Amino acid sequence: MGIFSTIAGQFIDVIEWKDNTGDTMVYRYDRGGKEIMMGAQLTVRESQVAIMVNEGKLADVFQPGRYTLSTQNMPIMTALQSWKYGFNSPFKAEVYFVNTHLFLDQKWGTSNPVMMRDSEFGMIRLRAFGNYSFRVSEPVTFLKEVFGTSAYMTVEGVNGQIKRTLVSGLSDALAQSKIPALDLAANYDELSQYALKTLAPRIESLGLKLESFLIENISLPDEVEKAIDRRTSMGVAGNLHQYTQYQTAEAIRESANNPGGAAGMGAGLGVGAIMSQVMQAAVQQQASPAPAAPAAQENAPASAAEFKFCPECGTRLPRTAKFCVECGTKQP
Repeated sequence: MGIFSTIAGQFIDVIEWKDNTGDTMVYRYDRGGKEIMMGAQLTVRESQVAIMVNEGKLADVFQPGRYTLSTQNMPIMTALQSWKYGFNSPFKAEVYFVNTHLFLDQKWGTSNPVMMRDSEFGMIRLRAFGNYSFRVSEPVTFLKEVFGTSAYMTVEGVNGQIKRTLVSGLSDALAQSKIPALDLAANYDELSQYALKTLAPRIESLGLKLESFLIENISLPDEVEKAIDRRTSMGVAGNLHQYTQYQTAEAIRESANNPGGAAGMGAGLGVGAIMSQVMQAAVQQQASPAPAAPAAQENAPASAAEFKFCPECGTRLPRTAKFCVECGTKQP
């Protein structure tokens, strides 16, 4: 009984991988030096692909499902090992499990500014960041081009290469999109979709598929941001007369919140006088009739032009008066 137990312990009859990490892309099944029994059970779960490797050569690929290993479902291994039909002896082979589920929320960012040619500001430097998601779309290609013969690989092992590829292609995507710098913030979604189509082919050669690419923020140079702020202020100002009224009202509000005192009272009176003048100008502008035609102005009565007011006491005087009859002030 002990001899049979020892012999049975030298063979593997169940092969499976339960991933509890969430970031492992490839895992090489640990045989522990044992051989695989012909007729062993191979379990491949959803979002997994199992690949047999014989002496460094990729062999059979198993999609999700449960398999009883035999020469019928291992045609490449059978050919490589020169097995006869119905071969039933244990064999040695490496089994790699490739994780094909979606790896979400991977961060990217521009360590150095990305150059962009803008029609209005010329050449400008942009900084941007966001996130992306990807998956292994071609497990065999991924094992050949990226993985090699390691025991396992995590997302961290490929993130660096993917980020450099995406950032290097972002400048081309920005240039080809032809979105002005002033409109970038309002077109993040459109630019993200365009960048996804442009950047996805760049990592297909690695057996990977870029599923999403999102731009969260694009930072413009300080000079461009200041220019945009000035233009925004001018657009907000709109009518300069209304803008002056708004500024005056804000000044009165701040003066009202200022603690009492001589300085505060003086400032309040000064602001009040300014506000009064602005409001009178606004009323006069709204109430004043449209200017009459030149001919009508020539025929208008001149009675209003025959009088003037003393600048000192305000007394109404004839236009030709040289001195005020009330205060005696010399008239201009």
